[in-house]
Amino acid sequence: MGAIDDVIDAPLSAEALGARFRELCDDPRFANLPGKIELDVWGRIVISPASNLHGMLQIRLGQRLGPLGGQAFAEASVVTPSGVLVADVAWGSADFLRAHRAETPFSRAPEICIEVVSPSNARKELEEKIAAYLAAGAVEVWIVLPKSQRVEVFGAGGVLGGTAYAVDLAGLFDC
Repeated sequence: MGAIDDVIDAPLSAEALGARFRELCDDPRFANLPGKIELDVWGRIVISPASNLHGMLQIRLGQRLGPLGGQAFAEASVVTPSGVLVADVAWGSADFLRAHRAETPFSRAPEICIEVVSPSNARKELEEKIAAYLAAGAVEVWIVLPKSQRVEVFGAGGVLGGTAYAVDLAGLFDC
């Protein structure tokens, strides 16, 4: 039928997305791209630049997750139904680490996946990320809103009143 036969006609499988993401991680041509790289379900690259405040909040969140044991991650890549998403911060238990430590991207989401909102994020995009992380196995998804200095926590049932994990978020936004 012509050139149209040479195009992708269905979203990529989780295995194909994972393989494509690993290739990007290993390819020196992509070593100096600004921001984090994600892949949508079609395998297209999505790049999101981050501010210094964004980076500061990532470090602070990782530090506050430390007392839980397990492992905090910055830029944790996860295969989800929406593609390979990269949580700004994530936390995985010791059990998660035993099962998934060597994976890139993770085939299952760590227990906590955190997105620090940037001015360029759309509400619909954040809703899709919440659903994707939860579908991939996250227990909680935190949406950190620097502008309003709030943290919203989501679980399988929707918005939660707070996190079930012993994490102190007091002073998170202090400069």
